[in-house]
Amino acid sequence: MDTIIKKNEWLFMLSCLGLGILAEISFFHARIGVSYLVFLTGFYLVVFVRFRRGFNHRRIGLLIMGCIWLLAASYLLYDNGLFYLLNIVVIPFLVLFHVVLITSPGSLKWGKPIFLLRMAAKIGQGVAYSTRFCNRLFNQLFRNMNKSTSQTVKRVMLGFLIGIPLIGVITGLLMSADAVFKDIVLHLPKFIFDLNLELIFRTVAALIFTFLFFGILQVLRNTRRLPIQMKRDLENGKSAISWNGVTAVTILVLLNAVYALFAVIQFTYFFGDGLQAGYSYAEYARRGFFELVLVTLINWTILICCLKLVREQGAKLKLVLKLMYSLLIIVSGVMLVSAYQRLSMYEAAYGFTMDRILAHAFMIFLIVVFTYTFIRVWLERLALLHFYLIAGLMFYTALNVMHIEQIIVNENLERFEESGKIDIHYLNSLSYTGVEGLIELYKMDPDYPELERMLYFRQQTMKNNPLDDWQSFNFTKREIRERLLELELDKYGGA
Repeated sequence: MDTIIKKNEWLFMLSCLGLGILAEISFFHARIGVSYLVFLTGFYLVVFVRFRRGFNHRRIGLLIMGCIWLLAASYLLYDNGLFYLLNIVVIPFLVLFHVVLITSPGSLKWGKPIFLLRMAAKIGQGVAYSTRFCNRLFNQLFRNMNKSTSQTVKRVMLGFLIGIPLIGVITGLLMSADAVFKDIVLHLPKFIFDLNLELIFRTVAALIFTFLFFGILQVLRNTRRLPIQMKRDLENGKSAISWNGVTAVTILVLLNAVYALFAVIQFTYFFGDGLQAGYSYAEYARRGFFELVLVTLINWTILICCLKLVREQGAKLKLVLKLMYSLLIIVSGVMLVSAYQRLSMYEAAYGFTMDRILAHAFMIFLIVVFTYTFIRVWLERLALLHFYLIAGLMFYTALNVMHIEQIIVNENLERFEESGKIDIHYLNSLSYTGVEGLIELYKMDPDYPELERMLYFRQQTMKNNPLDDWQSFNFTKREIRERLLELELDKYGGA
């Protein structure tokens, strides 16, 4: 095995080191904002220079890449706390999915479970590659040292690499827990405190990113395969579990009978304007939401399982199964429309919130999914998983791009104009977009109870806090901050 590190490997390692430093600067110095787009620019520049040409799966690759950039742009354009947290996980997953996809053979079926195993394998192979590279680097640096001594030095360096960050964390915790221990530590020699522990932690983080990027990008073209039998089963969608067609028909007939009876009994108020006797708006809406959960967890799951696992026996049985699938989808659609209408009534009575808007959006997504599934029942050549993955990705990206908090603010302000009711405490719990809603409400009704006090405290908080670092730059924050600081709020100036 060649232990000499070649020039091109050194150059790529230095590129990944720069990328690791960029990742540390982008994500660990301040709240994420424009920094995500800056990092993605550097990352994909390294990827495209590394591979240059020969990318496969270009159409789906471009779709995924577009979604990645739109999701990252949401950190710059909007300030939604929910999607801020979700995208910390979603974007890295999509980036890994994307780079593995475009560097995989064109014959690879990305819509099969085997692709997830391929992604996991690339992470493991990347870590192993980086470990081997570090061993080669160490051997090259200490090639004039005897083997026993070099092994000892390697283990000592590894101990320092792991131990120093641990000591820093543990010492800080112990100092916080015990005042006497803190006093003793503070009297230790001054040179210990001259060490910048934060710099050490940031250096370690940058190195971890560096070797992670370096290892994974180096093995993307690796053709190592899974065990042959596992690969065949996953590619062909085979499963050790299968259902008999007669059994499936029996289950579907029973389910459809229950759902059909349920729909017939409740049809009089499914699409009516009023409430069912004995229920408040809240109870009525919650019952509709649980129907939606039932549709999602039971009907959709059973449909997918039947379409994938049922062994059809004969043309007549096949036709009966398709009719049962279709009926189940139609009844599920009735329930979705019912739940959608109930939630609309609830919003009209109690206002708009993030949970309610997301529930509405999810219902629309389910209607699209059920519609495609209905088509798939009769056109068997269509692929289910491909559509679900693409539709799910586009749905999630659309939620980020739509600026849901702005919709919530606009709808609640419109409801205030019509009814005079609004929940200012909920608006205040939102991000900067909620503050913008409070500012608009203040212009509409400056005497609304507690509103001026709320805005005053927000204004004072902004005055006392300096502007964010460049990593956190966000258009919404900047605009709302300027508008709030321009307000003349003197009523509580002496409070």
